[in-house]
Amino acid sequence: MEGVSPVHVVIMGCGRVGSTLAHTLEDRGHSVAVIDQNPDAFRRLGPEFGGVIVAGVGFDRDVLREAGIERADAFAAVSSGDNSNIISARLARETFGVSRVAARIYDQKRAEVYERLGIPTVATVRWTADRMIRHLVPEGHVEIFRDPTSTVSIIEVPVHKDWIGRPLRSLEDAVGARTGYLMRFGIGTLPTASTVIQEGDQLFMLVTDDIATSVTEVAGAAPEGGH
Repeated sequence: MEGVSPVHVVIMGCGRVGSTLAHTLEDRGHSVAVIDQNPDAFRRLGPEFGGVIVAGVGFDRDVLREAGIERADAFAAVSSGDNSNIISARLARETFGVSRVAARIYDQKRAEVYERLGIPTVATVRWTADRMIRHLVPEGHVEIFRDPTSTVSIIEVPVHKDWIGRPLRSLEDAVGARTGYLMRFGIGTLPTASTVIQEGDQLFMLVTDDIATSVTEVAGAAPEGGH
């Protein structure tokens, strides 16, 4: 892949996520090794897969070494078991010194604990449930993006007309959130320190669930002190 140095990635779990991840990484020019304790799972990779396959459990040191963990730049634990995922992820990080490690976790409470240990997690159930709820029960603002841990989202924030002509930074200070990008004349624009809100601007802000409502309420009201 032009502009990106190829890396070696070890993936534990050859289900739908693991096999898709393996093919995507390989298509981008990276070397990939896939571990699964069920040899039949490798059928998902198909005959075109050019990487390494290793039958065994992902927290067995010899299995990891066979998959090239000692030269790996990244490790993904995406099996169906939370315990297996986190044990193998910690082994990759703490024993073999892999710098980029991520684990799929179904139990959100566990995910929060592992995040504090410095291991990024994708909390599958909560992320999926949150996405479904936002399609079924709109909450008054348009959500554009939500990160896989379901913590940070980007929402479109309607702005009161009296904010027009004021520095974007003053609005950000008032609502307590930062603008990820804005649409101006139909073109996406990254804000700068000198950006001034213009008529017709669409603002997309980075928020957490606990501040989303207050952000939209403050932005939708006239600035304190008038225009």
